[in-house]
Amino acid sequence: MVDPAGFAPLLGQPVQEATRLGGGSLSAVYLLRLGDGSTAVAKTGAGVGCEARMLGAMANAGAPVPAILASTDNTLILQYLQSHPPDAAGWQSLGTGLRRLHRSTQHQFGWPEDYAFGPVAIRNTPCRNWPEFWADNRLLPFCSGLAPELAHRVEALCGALPNLLPAQPRPALLHGDLWTGNVLFGPDGTAHMIDPACYYGHGEVDLAMLHLFATPDAAFQAAYGALQAGWQVRRPIYALWPALVHLRLFGDSYAGLVNSCLRSAGY
Repeated sequence: MVDPAGFAPLLGQPVQEATRLGGGSLSAVYLLRLGDGSTAVAKTGAGVGCEARMLGAMANAGAPVPAILASTDNTLILQYLQSHPPDAAGWQSLGTGLRRLHRSTQHQFGWPEDYAFGPVAIRNTPCRNWPEFWADNRLLPFCSGLAPELAHRVEALCGALPNLLPAQPRPALLHGDLWTGNVLFGPDGTAHMIDPACYYGHGEVDLAMLHLFATPDAAFQAAYGALQAGWQVRRPIYALWPALVHLRLFGDSYAGLVNSCLRSAGY
């Protein structure tokens, strides 16, 4: 049990109740009932300071994210947003918001801090060459934990990345873990992105992740806009990384997904 009163100094008002919520691989998540009758979401843990900086960067880019109500190195309190099943308006809102996020850019790929999905480390070492970043920071770190045949195929794909990925696409600000579980579709046709794992990279990475486990409504793509030629070749290469993450986190039931991504990429 957590003492609700511990959150009160950060919010400047009493907290009547703190109810533990599910989810959160890096932090504990609580629904707070505040003294004025409103609600908020609190996250505690070692990674929430980094998450707050990521959400701040997304907000500065004009992307729809929950408002940060209070933040310390180990506590993050966010606006509570009610979630509903997505409709066409919600998907359109997500497409518009994601395009706005991807318009935020910098001069190199990566992020000032490394991150993690639970026990899976995410290396964000800055790099000016995109195929090199994707190989060294995303795919090759998994090879030591793969069966030899899979590891060989991943290594072979990495060797070919300079011919398959653009060397210097515009480094866009990415959500980094964009699946529907990290989107709050509101009742008014809005869509807010939560639980980021931000870095700067090729915008198609977020799209590959989103399409890996969902089929977005056509309104999403219409709002996001047209993709650059060759995206069909790149998508399984980008989808391979979340497939490898799931294989590491959840075991052999995801080996088929890894195989499928490799086969679709020609390996």
